[in-house]
Amino acid sequence: MPAPLQTDLTATLRPLLTELHQSPDLFQTWDAHLELVAAGGLVVVKSKRSKGLVDRLFWGRAPKSEDNKQLPEATAFAAIDRFLGLGAHLALSDALPEGTVLDEAYPHCAVKLSYRKKGAPKAKSLSMIFIGFNDEADAIAYAEGWAETLPLVTARPLISEKLHEWR
Repeated sequence: MPAPLQTDLTATLRPLLTELHQSPDLFQTWDAHLELVAAGGLVVVKSKRSKGLVDRLFWGRAPKSEDNKQLPEATAFAAIDRFLGLGAHLALSDALPEGTVLDEAYPHCAVKLSYRKKGAPKAKSLSMIFIGFNDEADAIAYAEGWAETLPLVTARPLISEKLHEWR
């Protein structure tokens, strides 16, 4: 079965993260951890609000560097936003088999997010690993080439032990 595109999920996630970045007062609680690997670099966004206290950390690593540096919040969120704005996304359904590494030519982002908006009856959460592509044709070609090696999502909604769509 071909891997389904995750564009609907990233289209939902993108404005939600923008809202979290620009209007955090709309949220009662949240716990966000995003790790983006793109062009050999790394961008990490960690942000949490619990019991009224907000804790945020934004850092990254330049390509071919081992030194982590703190990033401005706007820079970190802009990198994540660019990734989510790509033309198509695939997702992993499980952990990578031992020794398997994702192709660095394609950006990928691990997203673990739980939140509850003010007045909402319950919290929502998402835990997924996305791979980004310029368009659907690139994503389909990638899925066909890596179908035997990578555990790509083949059925929706994704609900596994560690990774899941919105619940």
